[in-house]
Amino acid sequence: MSVRVHQDGLARCAWLNDDPIYVSYHDNEWGTPLSGDTAMFERLSLEGFQAGLSWLTILKRREGFRAAFAGFDLHAVAGFSQPDVEKLLADERIIRHRGKIEATINNAQRALELPGGLEQFILDFKPTDDRRGLTQSPESAALSKVLRKQGFNFVGPTTMHALMQATGMIPDHSPDCFLAKS
Repeated sequence: MSVRVHQDGLARCAWLNDDPIYVSYHDNEWGTPLSGDTAMFERLSLEGFQAGLSWLTILKRREGFRAAFAGFDLHAVAGFSQPDVEKLLADERIIRHRGKIEATINNAQRALELPGGLEQFILDFKPTDDRRGLTQSPESAALSKVLRKQGFNFVGPTTMHALMQATGMIPDHSPDCFLAKS
């Protein structure tokens, strides 16, 4: 992985463009551990919505997602019904993909069934060695497989690897990025 020096003089991961929303996400969130099931559910859901799209597309709609999905409160989303799905399909603030919307509701229901909670369940798959620069890992494949067995959807190995990177389970800032940990 390489870096690109931005207008502020800081070297950041090369995948990052100059969009202020993206830069803020990179500098303040990406690669940072989360705390709590709500935060983990939001990231899991947004990573699922991102499949086939750019992450910047998701970030630009993030506040809309938060409003539409009750702040990603597991109990609230788990209680959504078919009329809620239809309402979400008409909500221009989010990605209006029936499968992803229904998966988010289903995943909230499945998350509430996990002993110990969603955050701990996912953290139990944290790699013990370096997995930088990959798009999948044995751990993301194992997490995907177990989540699917639990009934989760839109949780493929690549999506789970991206979740692991985004939540600091896999430290993946470029070595020359100003946020890279030595």
